[in-house]
Amino acid sequence: MNLDDLDLFKKIDKRNVIQEINNLPDQLQSAWDLGQTLPLPKLGDIRSIILCAMGDSATASELAVASVFSNLALPVTVHRNYGLPAFADLLTLVVCISHSGNSEEVLDAFESAMNKNCALLAISTGGELSKRAKEKNIPLWNYDHKGLDTTAIAYPFALLLALFTRLDLIPDPSEDVAEAVAMMKRSQQHIVPEVIAAKNPAKRYAGQLVGRWVTFVGTENLAPVARRWKTQINQFAKAGANFEIIPEATHNTLIATLNPNATLNAHTMTLFMRAPSDHPRNRMGSDMMRQAFMLEALNTDVIDARGVSVIAHFWTLILFGDYMAYYLAMAYGADPSEEDAFVNFKGAMANAG
Repeated sequence: MNLDDLDLFKKIDKRNVIQEINNLPDQLQSAWDLGQTLPLPKLGDIRSIILCAMGDSATASELAVASVFSNLALPVTVHRNYGLPAFADLLTLVVCISHSGNSEEVLDAFESAMNKNCALLAISTGGELSKRAKEKNIPLWNYDHKGLDTTAIAYPFALLLALFTRLDLIPDPSEDVAEAVAMMKRSQQHIVPEVIAAKNPAKRYAGQLVGRWVTFVGTENLAPVARRWKTQINQFAKAGANFEIIPEATHNTLIATLNPNATLNAHTMTLFMRAPSDHPRNRMGSDMMRQAFMLEALNTDVIDARGVSVIAHFWTLILFGDYMAYYLAMAYGADPSEEDAFVNFKGAMANAG
């Protein structure tokens, strides 16, 4: 497919998802600003925090924790499941995050938190979560986003960052957020649809992924970003992908190169992501693992984050990954907003009781 055919993009992209991607830098700034204004009652003595979320909200939660990990004054856990860990108690703040407000796992965690008398905060656009929070007089941070939940990732990220800041768990990251927004906008100059494929790295990488199973490899610091790239390929392009994390991948995934299959390998691509904030040993491990892949004639490439702060590193990569996944969807002729498989699955789960 011609990735410079913008008229065809409009026919495939029925809900104008590209505009939501284009707006991601402004969304990040707006979400951060909103987080400074939402009501936050005194929560008392808090010894731990559990972030209950699924899908993109969970990825946003992981991004928020990873971006300030070295400064967090309390243990923070991202919980992708029903119920709550056994350690949740009166000194635990449980934050339930669901874009739609209807994620059954998050709603179940909400009820568990109520039963355990945990401190509670809900973050959503509405739905059942907002309804229950209002009924139970639980603090509620609502935000407005009319598009896909996967394109609203900046909201839960920035709102959690604001929560950590307002609880005095981290230093004020306002300057880092501003840098991330500025670097994202600078990056966009090279990767928006109007830039032709010959000069657009996101389109070129998407072209390399056509017909291939892709693996994204990031360092431990970039694990949430690698997950995000994987899920965007799944959701936008309806294609297979997975992610691996260094240093863990050097203990096992690396060894899988010893028995290559030339036919199979021709249909794979491994993209390594790097950031200046990587631990030096992990950066070395990433470069050496990529070299090992290349020596086995595996298709590989590397993409570098931009900016100075960790937040800028994360968000420039997230933005690039969203454009890349969108262009892959266009190459496959897949509407990035189509969610029939997920909707049908949730319906079947509901019918099963």
